[in-house]
Amino acid sequence: MFQDEASFGRINKPKYCWCPKGTRPSVPCHHIREYRYAYGAVEPQTGESFFLVMPYCNTECMNIFLRELSKTYPNDYIIMAMDGAAWHKSGTLEIPDNIELFYIPPATPEMNPIEQIWSWLRMHGFCNEIFVSLEKVVERLCETICSLDHATVRSITHRSWILSAV
Repeated sequence: MFQDEASFGRINKPKYCWCPKGTRPSVPCHHIREYRYAYGAVEPQTGESFFLVMPYCNTECMNIFLRELSKTYPNDYIIMAMDGAAWHKSGTLEIPDNIELFYIPPATPEMNPIEQIWSWLRMHGFCNEIFVSLEKVVERLCETICSLDHATVRSITHRSWILSAV
């Protein structure tokens, strides 16, 4: 599996959109710095995925994520590729017995296919919209994550170099 985290919040970034010729689209915008973090793991070969929305990016939240992932797949041995974020290498990180961590080289997001999942979630759930509260951000994030099916995850994360290595 490939693992990563991404922030989703109330600061939006306007994106291109369709509008009638000769008109300029009006896209609301505001800058309120409130975030929640999606922790995710994907399996490109099967399209399986696992996500949790957490309040922070830290070792405590990573421990919860790993514990819940381990409970979800108790009979599987998971080799998880991830970046080298500080909370991934913390001395207090609790790695379950059925999970082994593998770190990808620094500054190589192209080696972690879950990065494209974050782009897909932003395009399909957060494009040109403002949210009145952080709870609405979390609600939309959960709805958009739940709309991902195995085929979509496979099509987004499929890399021939991954499948040939399996």
